[in-house]
Amino acid sequence: MKIQRIVTNKLIYAVATILVLAIFVIYLTPKMEIANGALEYLPALNASINATVSVLLILGYYFIRIKKDRKWHSISMKSAFILTALFLISYVIYHTTHESTSYGGEGVIRAVYLVILLTHIVLAAAIVPLVLVTFSRALTEKFDKHKRIARITFPLWLYVSITGVVVYLMISPYYA
Repeated sequence: MKIQRIVTNKLIYAVATILVLAIFVIYLTPKMEIANGALEYLPALNASINATVSVLLILGYYFIRIKKDRKWHSISMKSAFILTALFLISYVIYHTTHESTSYGGEGVIRAVYLVILLTHIVLAAAIVPLVLVTFSRALTEKFDKHKRIARITFPLWLYVSITGVVVYLMISPYYA
């Protein structure tokens, strides 16, 4: 079992590292040409996915902590996980085809936006291995370990999903 845990952990951290590096590379590489306006809906879709993930995370918390209902907790969390994966796919597609949009606000609101954006980016990178480890522990029924890491994963994942929506709402007026 120890070897299996080591392999699982190495795989989780490899996937997380590759994902973060891939997203970093996407920002540095030239964008692919696509039909004009074909994917302009993706930022709004991504914000909608993030909003839904936020609701699912809160429901998952409610089901396990208040209702003590593992079945609905599991359904909520697996749904949040699947939607997050779909978000990542959509995010990658959009950013391989579009340049980043610059925020046009000035003064204090710009500083607020930059703080939210920076914390969102840093925690989005950090949350990937946390979510994968948390899920791995739940799927292998190591519920004591799952519970310990979930106490860290849940608020960070919720923060990332909510700030994803906030960032979209703040930058959406500046999309071309």
